[in-house]
Amino acid sequence: MKIALKRVYAAPGKGDGCRVLVDRLWPRGVSKKSAKVDYWIKEVAPSATLRQWFAHDPAKWAEFKKRYFRELKGNADGVKQIRSLAKQGKVTLLFGAHDEKHNNAVALRTYLTR
Repeated sequence: MKIALKRVYAAPGKGDGCRVLVDRLWPRGVSKKSAKVDYWIKEVAPSATLRQWFAHDPAKWAEFKKRYFRELKGNADGVKQIRSLAKQGKVTLLFGAHDEKHNNAVALRTYLTR
């Protein structure tokens, strides 16, 4: 299962495979045409409550992942959809966060590949 990560603001590449946006909100300043998103699976994004609590604070990263993984267990359909796509070929999870090490897409890839 090959799952890559990329900021949605970066230019789409030929090697991206299936491009899946995993944020609950559409990223500002990005048109749907330029983003070239194949799927927008917002159901796998963290809840608004969890996202606001985390606020991309690296000190909360470990706890964020625990809480987020609990939420993902409750959303088997969205997780199953991404795993199914990944079995067919490369999937690139798209995210809007500035922090490329501490965001929901990084945590989601960990969840999907374990």
